[in-house]
Amino acid sequence: MDELKNKLRQFRFMNGEMTQQQLAKEVGVSRQTIIAIEKGKFNPSVRLALLIAKVFDVSIEEIFYMEEK
Repeated sequence: MDELKNKLRQFRFMNGEMTQQQLAKEVGVSRQTIIAIEKGKFNPSVRLALLIAKVFDVSIEEIFYMEEK
């Protein structure tokens, strides 16, 4: 089964080393949610994925992708 992966941490660092807290505030979730997404323990809703992509001004696919197990 394919697994949802992300480059969220990489995008935070490429954007002025944005903290998890700063990103969480931008998209209206807790820092714990951002941590869980980065670790692959939580898959964001489509709405949240869109909001995150909007913060970095990129497409969802640039941050989130499927990887074969």
